[in-house]
Amino acid sequence: MSIHTPSIRQSILAAALLSILAPAFAQDTSNLDSVVVTATRTAQTQDQTLAAVTVIDRADIERLQPASLQDLLSTTPSLAIANTGGPGKISSIFLRGTEADQVLILVDGIKIGSATTGTAAIQDIPIDQIERIEIVRGPFSSLYGSEAVGGVIQIFTRHAAGSFTPNLSMGFGSYAHWNTAAGFSGQTTNGWYSMQVSHDQVHGFPACRMGAAEAGAGCFVDDPNPDGYRNTSFTLQGGYRFDQDWDADFRAFRAQGYNQYAGSFSDSDDSVTQVLGGRVRFQAAKNVKLTLSVGGSADLDEDYLHGVYVDNFNTHRTIGSLQADIGISSGLLSTGVDWQRDTVSSNTDFAVDSRTDRGVFAQWQQSFGSQSLQANVRHDDDTQFDGKTTGSLMWGWNFASNLRLTASYGTAFRAPTFNELYYPGYGNPDLKPETSRNFEIGLRGTYNWGDWSVNAFRNNVNNMITYDAAIGLPANVDRARITGVEGTVGTKIADWSLKATATMMNPTDEATGYYAGNQLPRRPKRSARFDADRSFGKFSLGGSWSVASRRYDDLANQDPLGGYALTSLRAAYALSSDWKLQLALNNVFAKNYETAWYYNQPGRNYMLTLRYQPAQ
Repeated sequence: MSIHTPSIRQSILAAALLSILAPAFAQDTSNLDSVVVTATRTAQTQDQTLAAVTVIDRADIERLQPASLQDLLSTTPSLAIANTGGPGKISSIFLRGTEADQVLILVDGIKIGSATTGTAAIQDIPIDQIERIEIVRGPFSSLYGSEAVGGVIQIFTRHAAGSFTPNLSMGFGSYAHWNTAAGFSGQTTNGWYSMQVSHDQVHGFPACRMGAAEAGAGCFVDDPNPDGYRNTSFTLQGGYRFDQDWDADFRAFRAQGYNQYAGSFSDSDDSVTQVLGGRVRFQAAKNVKLTLSVGGSADLDEDYLHGVYVDNFNTHRTIGSLQADIGISSGLLSTGVDWQRDTVSSNTDFAVDSRTDRGVFAQWQQSFGSQSLQANVRHDDDTQFDGKTTGSLMWGWNFASNLRLTASYGTAFRAPTFNELYYPGYGNPDLKPETSRNFEIGLRGTYNWGDWSVNAFRNNVNNMITYDAAIGLPANVDRARITGVEGTVGTKIADWSLKATATMMNPTDEATGYYAGNQLPRRPKRSARFDADRSFGKFSLGGSWSVASRRYDDLANQDPLGGYALTSLRAAYALSSDWKLQLALNNVFAKNYETAWYYNQPGRNYMLTLRYQPAQ
């Protein structure tokens, strides 16, 4: 289908018009005083942040009733998902048009993902384990190092404040899908604790469209059998305040999945995503706080064909960080060191199977009346390459009581993966990091009726790694230019909570040669989403409508992925103060669409869920 999107000028005018008209019939929905940490590695309210930030909390998750983490993340402007065949199948995130391996994923402050592929298995992180998500759009290598080219997504595992609170949910739905989750959390005089377990299982549908073998596409195999998935996971965390100066906490998360898919080399895998970490904080002086963090993550994968072991790719990441936050006059200086070691173990013999990165960073935050400033600088020294220095400068001006103007410039980089560097017969150990320069300007309005924002950005990415036929190996020969405008607006009208997002983007391959000027794969130029929800006493009703324009599956732009529009509906009924029944109906009009060539997506499907949580 063809999707017609208004021009940038029309979008800005529409946002401005809404800011004028909405107060006449709207009610207060603004919730920008929530605390976020990802944009600065320090606590600040969402309204104070100079970056473009989206926050999704537990209340949003239960209201939206998403089928997966991928579905939940798709509510974010400038974010696209490519999925290879339904629940549990490999899913890639494209944030602001950057590559899937140019987005940094954190779980409770710890970087996750495979050091061989460079991406995280987001499809294996269950919704029932998530308390909150912060998505920061833009370059943040100057705070976090490699991969934060398009942005940072931080997932916080589930817990709840207050007295002892248990929770339970059970659900079943289409494709023989059922899940269950249970847990509890609470506080003592000086401590807190939380535990959550969940299991999710679906019989599924054929992941790959028939005809893939003949077309040489998708999974390259014609297999009409359904491809199922199951996942068992748990979260355990707790903390204790020893006195007014010292406190500590720990977190553990593990998700273990079994996934079936069509393939000739392998057709199933066992996977594990694991995080373990601890943190100690010390208030050394009135204006000085020290934080020591240690931990690690693991991405484990074993592949099988017809039940027979084929191969394994296991990566482990060990991290350590020491950060000092020092208040100086009306400013805040944050400085510290990060240490990271990645190791690979596999039945494939990599020439090098480990590397270490040491990062040193500093950040200054300052307010000057109606203006504010954030300056970051970082140097990473990696045993694989000589080193990389990145920086960013962000400025904000509250030029009116309800309006803020922001502008920023930042650089970022992505280190090559072990596959790109050392995979036998393919890797090139002479690869250098990919680099980027990003310019951005934004305008946001905050009123008693709600809020809106518009951000325009341009990201120039250089030294991109792609296959070079001249040498028969990957090389730093590609570059891209990504320009775009994203907008959001949220309000409440006649007791309906309304939210809309829209993105217009041009992700272009800028390399010389055959692909010059082509659209980067799997990223739509235009996308939008609209959500509406309302409560009627014990009953609540909501719906979502999302659209995405045509995209391509390949750099040559020969394999099109058609544009599509999806509609979902949701309802909930409070059986009592503690029990709630929820029903989600997704892809209401049974749209046939693909986000990766020759890979099927769910048709019309439903999920019925019963939830229990005592009222506080």
